[in-house]
Amino acid sequence: MIRKFNYLVIGSGVAGMSFALQVADARHRVALVCKTTIDEANTAKAQGGVAAVTNMEVDTFEKHIHDTMVAGDYISDPKAVEQVVKNAPAGIRRLVEWGVNFDCKEDGTFDLHREGGHSEFRILHHADDSGFEIQRGLIEAVRSHPYIKVFENHFAVEIITQHHLGIEVTRRTPDITCYGAYILDPDTGKVDTFLSKVTLLATGGIGAIYSTTTNPNIATGDGIAMAYRAKATVKDMEFVQFHPTALFHPGETHPAYLITEAMRGYGGILRLPNGEEFMQKYDKRLSLAPRDIVARAIDKEMKIHGLDHVCLDVTHKDPEQTKMHFPNIYAKCLSIGIDITRQYIPVCPSAHYLCGGIQVNLNGESSIHRLYAVGECSCTGLHGGNRLASNSLIEAVVYADAAASHASQVVDSYEYNNGVPEWNDEGTMTNEEKVLIAQDMREVGQIMSNYVGIVRSNLRLHRAWQRLDILYEETEELFKRVKATKDICELRNAINVGYLVTRQAIERKESRGLHYTIDYPKHAYDFSNDN
Repeated sequence: MIRKFNYLVIGSGVAGMSFALQVADARHRVALVCKTTIDEANTAKAQGGVAAVTNMEVDTFEKHIHDTMVAGDYISDPKAVEQVVKNAPAGIRRLVEWGVNFDCKEDGTFDLHREGGHSEFRILHHADDSGFEIQRGLIEAVRSHPYIKVFENHFAVEIITQHHLGIEVTRRTPDITCYGAYILDPDTGKVDTFLSKVTLLATGGIGAIYSTTTNPNIATGDGIAMAYRAKATVKDMEFVQFHPTALFHPGETHPAYLITEAMRGYGGILRLPNGEEFMQKYDKRLSLAPRDIVARAIDKEMKIHGLDHVCLDVTHKDPEQTKMHFPNIYAKCLSIGIDITRQYIPVCPSAHYLCGGIQVNLNGESSIHRLYAVGECSCTGLHGGNRLASNSLIEAVVYADAAASHASQVVDSYEYNNGVPEWNDEGTMTNEEKVLIAQDMREVGQIMSNYVGIVRSNLRLHRAWQRLDILYEETEELFKRVKATKDICELRNAINVGYLVTRQAIERKESRGLHYTIDYPKHAYDFSNDN
């Protein structure tokens, strides 16, 4: 089946829905493709909130820019940082107009939190489920919009370029153009052709390629893998952020429950299970140091003491205030027998966020013509070597606006490419092959966690490369002889993305930001004994 839309949006988090809402307002037909249901996205998992300068009496754009550059280890693109920070207040206003509610004080001003790496209180939130509230508000707006058609439980297999017209495309081809995407319909088992004038990738992150992650299982880097195979430029993949404080609860690893950084901003203290503090050994900012430093410190302490977790302590805070500010965390911990007002919270680092991705310019354009990327799958340059807490959601909103503004100016000059062939769906799939796919996906997680994790080395990275290369060859051979299914496509994408993270980590001959290798130690505290 062939479908035609002015805009094809792949991904239904804050980035994809923000873009869809803005371009649809110009009465353009928009297809919003969701890998599962519209409400399952990384956006919904975000607890902390959205960073924006809204209290001009004490905060400034310059402070937010400085904090972002420091956290990013000065790898961040200053133009991207300035664009996001200065347009963040307008982005907040758009979210509110779409029906998103942020907590306010009695005087009507925003109730602002502070998180690690921020010099001021500037985090807007909705209790401790800010992402869920943003997702809720946007979903209601999307579902009620007459020009947006939502395709739930549809899987993007490949984006369409000249390659699918029989033309050779290499990374040196100057005019690669995207004409839409091949989309798998699970109800029919067929791969349909979605032709579009403009395509936006908003497919989220890669956390599910690790054995433990705060991301949902669907975060297999699909958009990045598709773009890379289409010869788009992919950048800064070595910078994978591990959230320092995921709830340690064996059996819950995909996703691991996130203990928001706002809890440390609230006054939570990191301790060993025996009550001993340890962050003073690593950074003068203690528990509010940037995430990469805190994650490495926790990793170091766990290795020194043979622990599978450390603890976050809020028992010294007012119990009623704790319950009010963090009702969902309180309820979650209570469900596994932990009263956080009286007991420590067991925590450990977990794969959380990718700072790199599909390289885009200030308009959200990738190196492929008519293909935009927004959100975690993109590399705007904002995050550099390490994302500042709560900068991700506002980046998605600001860049969705920039991409929508730019695309709206050019979309009418584009035509559909009616020469695109339909997908060749020959092939079979057996139960035995499904078992192999599940086993290979587990192996990818083990490889990435063991060899390409918080602390790396040349030996570990090259070992990961070799293992992934074997899996790549096996999977590509399998993909060519079976029908396209979600499982085989996810495995293929996870291997591609794991390879990119590993290769770009090997190429960076220094410790910088989130990429820490014992072969090139740099930071004030030497973590190089983490063998």
